[in-house]
Amino acid sequence: MTETYDPTNIFARILRGEIPRHEIFEDEVALAFMDVMPQSKGHCLVIPKAPSRNLLDASDDTLAQLMPRVARLARAARKAFDADGILVSQFNEAPAGQTVFHLHVHVIPRYAGVVLVPHSGGMADPGMLAEQAALIRAALD
Repeated sequence: MTETYDPTNIFARILRGEIPRHEIFEDEVALAFMDVMPQSKGHCLVIPKAPSRNLLDASDDTLAQLMPRVARLARAARKAFDADGILVSQFNEAPAGQTVFHLHVHVIPRYAGVVLVPHSGGMADPGMLAEQAALIRAALD
C-alpha cells in the first residue's frame, strides 16, 4: 500500500526554496534541476509542483502535464551533451528503488560504451552542476 505524501521530503523542500538547486527551468507545473549525485554527465530531474508521492498517487492531469516537460528536457540534455541516447526513468516505492518520495523523473544522457556511475555516495561538484545546468538551459527549444 502507498504511504501518504510527506511535505517535508527533500524535493518538496527544494520546491519551497529551502534547499539550493541547480535549476534548468521552472514553470507553473514543474521544476527541472540537476541531480546532485549524477550517474552520467547531464543527469537531471523533473518534478511536478503537485504534491504526489509517485506515479501511483499522481493525478492523471499531473502526469499529462509533466510528460511534455520531461520530453523537452530530454531533447535539450541530448543536444547539450551530444549524447547517443537518453535514459528516462522513474521509480515507485522503495522496493522499486524510489528513495525520495516526491514524484520525479530522471533524465540521464547515455553514451555508447560508457557505464553509468552508481547513484550513491558523494555529491558532485556544485560548479560542474551549475555549468551543466547552463548548457541544458541554452539547448532548450
